[in-house]
Amino acid sequence: MAQIHLLVAGVMLCSLPACSLDRDLPWIHSLEKQEIFMLLRQLERIPSQSCLKDRTDFKFPWGRENIPEMQRTEDACFHHEMLQQIINLFNTKDSHAAWKNTLLEQLLSRLDHGLERLEQMEGENLACPSLGIIVRKYFQRIYRFLKEKKFTLCAWEIVRVEMKRCLSIM
Repeated sequence: MAQIHLLVAGVMLCSLPACSLDRDLPWIHSLEKQEIFMLLRQLERIPSQSCLKDRTDFKFPWGRENIPEMQRTEDACFHHEMLQQIINLFNTKDSHAAWKNTLLEQLLSRLDHGLERLEQMEGENLACPSLGIIVRKYFQRIYRFLKEKKFTLCAWEIVRVEMKRCLSIM
């Protein structure tokens, strides 16, 4: 049974473009990041393999092969925009309807703490209109997917896996 779960996770991840920014911004401690991933795992309400038919490619805008070298300020801006959009995504009434509110509130709190730390570290260096537009378009595709799927549990499961992937590159 464990092999099936690993196989399904591999298939779901392989259906998305591989990417990694290999960044080393200390916007979040590794313990906090582990807590975020633990909370995301605990949010799972249905097995991922039951949602394989719903998986999609949200066209994450940065792949290993097409990432220009970002400067530190652009990198911080990217992380800020991604965190803000992830918080916005999980802080909707539809998200609260899909998952246990206690876990969701803990997740939002951890994400918000990471966002605050990044803002404290970077101050005013978080303005980057072009990156912001690209990130917002990516999240618009996610919102559109959820709406088309009528915010089903499977749709949220696909998005949950995608957000784990997004956070893993940060």
